[in-house]
Amino acid sequence: MVDRAAVALAVVRIMQASHTVTLEQLPDLVAEHAAGAGLYDVALYVVDIRETVLRRLTGQGCDAAGGGEEFTVQGSLPGQAYQRVDVLAESAWGGGMPGGRRRWWVAVTDGVERLGVLRADTDTDDEPTRDALRDLASTTALMLLSKRSFSDSYARLVRTEAMNVAAEMQWNLTPPPAYAGHDVTVGAVMEPAYQVGGDAFDYAVAGTTLHLSVFDAMGHDTTAGITANVAVAACRNARRQGASLAETSEQVEQVLLEQFSTSRYVTGILADLDMASGRLTWINRGHHLPVLIRENRWTTELVCPPAGPMGADLRLPVTQRTEQLQPGDRLLLYTDGVIEARDARGTQFGRDRFVDFIRRHHAGRHTLHETLRRLMAAVMDHNEGRLADDATVLLTEWRGSQQHELTP
Repeated sequence: MVDRAAVALAVVRIMQASHTVTLEQLPDLVAEHAAGAGLYDVALYVVDIRETVLRRLTGQGCDAAGGGEEFTVQGSLPGQAYQRVDVLAESAWGGGMPGGRRRWWVAVTDGVERLGVLRADTDTDDEPTRDALRDLASTTALMLLSKRSFSDSYARLVRTEAMNVAAEMQWNLTPPPAYAGHDVTVGAVMEPAYQVGGDAFDYAVAGTTLHLSVFDAMGHDTTAGITANVAVAACRNARRQGASLAETSEQVEQVLLEQFSTSRYVTGILADLDMASGRLTWINRGHHLPVLIRENRWTTELVCPPAGPMGADLRLPVTQRTEQLQPGDRLLLYTDGVIEARDARGTQFGRDRFVDFIRRHHAGRHTLHETLRRLMAAVMDHNEGRLADDATVLLTEWRGSQQHELTP
C-alpha cells in the first residue's frame, strides 16, 4: 500500500542524499527510497532533444543508458503519458502485472518543461497512489535539473545523432525550452536540432517583466553560430544593465561591428511583456513580424517599422511599438526557416499553415509545448527531414490572472 506520509519522507531523504550523487547514481537512489514507500521497480526515462524517444537512465555506460530500453514518444504508452503530461496505468491499455500489482507511467516535469517519464509499480490503484507518483516524479525532475548542467553523460543521453559545433554552442546558450510563471507560459523549439547554425532565442524574467527575443544570424555555419551567440550575450549584458529595447539592440549592433565589421549581421525581434498588465512592447531589427493569436481564431501581424539588421550599420531609427494583450493571447516569434521549408515540389510550409497549425492543435487541448513538438515534426516532415535553413519558434501565452491554468 502507498503511504503518502512514507512517500513524503522518501522525497525528503532523496533530496538530502542527492547533493553528493552523480547523474549515474540517481536511478538507484530514487528507486531505493521509493520502494520503502510502496512504489516498486521505479525507473526513469529521459526524452531526447527532438522529443522523439524516451531512453532509460540506467547509470551505465558513457551515456548513462547502457542496457536500457527505449520507447518512442509517438505510439507508446510512456509516450502518451509524456505527451499528455498525465499519470497512466498499463491496465488501462490492456496490460497488467502479475501478483495484482499495477504498473504506472507518469510525466516528469519541472513546471511545464517535460524531461521524461517515470515508471513505477504499486499494489493500489487510487487517487492517493496517483498523488504519490506525481510527488516522486516532481522530486525526480528537480534531481535531473540539478545534475544535467555538469554531466556529459546527460548530454549524450539526450542525443540521437552527432551534433555540430554551432549547435553545441547554441544549446548551451539557450534557456530551457519551456517556462511557466506569473500568468505566462513560454515554449520554444529549434531545428535542425543537431546542425542549427545562426538561429537563437532567449527569454528571462525580472520582476513582472518577461524579456523575449529571437535572432537569425547571416549564414548557416559555425561563424553564424558564433554571431548568434555574441548577439545573445550582448543583448543579455545590455538588458541586465537596465538598457531599453532600443538601447539593447544598439549595443548588440555595436558589439557585432567591433567583432565582424559589417561582414556579419543578425536580424531579430526584442520584446518586453509586463506579466501583470499584459502590456507588450517590441522593436523590429529587420525580422519577420510577430504574430498575435486572439481567441484562437483571430490573427494579426504586429506591425513595426524595421530598423535594419544588427551589425549592418544602416543607422536607421529604431521604433518601439506597444500592444495590450488580452487573457489567452498567444504571441509567435519565429525565423524564416519555419515558413520557408519546402516539400519535394518546392511548396513552402508557409505562414498561414504555420499559424493554422498552432491554432488547431492548441485548440485540441494539447499543451503549448506539445503543440510546438508536433509543429516542428510537421515542418521537418514537410521538408523530408532536412531543412535548408534554421527554424525557430518562441511561443508565449499570457493568461492574465489565471495562474492556476499554467500547468496541466
